[in-house]
Amino acid sequence: MRIVRNVAALGAVTALAVGSTVALSTTASAAPNVTPQGVCGKAYKTVNSVPVGSLGTVYLTYNSSNGQNCVATIRANPGTAKLMSAYIYVPATDAWAGDDGSFTSYAGPGYVYGKGYCVSWGGSIANVYVSVENSNCAARKEQRVTEIR
Repeated sequence: MRIVRNVAALGAVTALAVGSTVALSTTASAAPNVTPQGVCGKAYKTVNSVPVGSLGTVYLTYNSSNGQNCVATIRANPGTAKLMSAYIYVPATDAWAGDDGSFTSYAGPGYVYGKGYCVSWGGSIANVYVSVENSNCAARKEQRVTEIR
């Protein structure tokens, strides 16, 4: 009888371990792998980026087939929701787009038509703000600013 209990206990422990492994691996693989293309779209190529301190990165992407730029702020370590933002502005056309709020992994996307224009863009995570002015145009040198408030 003792052997039967030990075998049954071993079977239960094995089933529990296998079940836990399956449950954990399913949860881990279901976690999103956030990329600029995952936020903006597969046709968008990263053309510029700026770090938001050690908290994450703001990405500027461009789709050559439609002339659209997209911006997204992506956290380095997703987790508890934090105040975040992403914005893009085309001074020549006065077009802008953005996103802000409390997010667990990214802010954005924000889309504007930018073909042939300088763009200004940036974002924030918690109390770290970054901006890039007059970017991605040959006519001017971009200006980058990081601010902690």
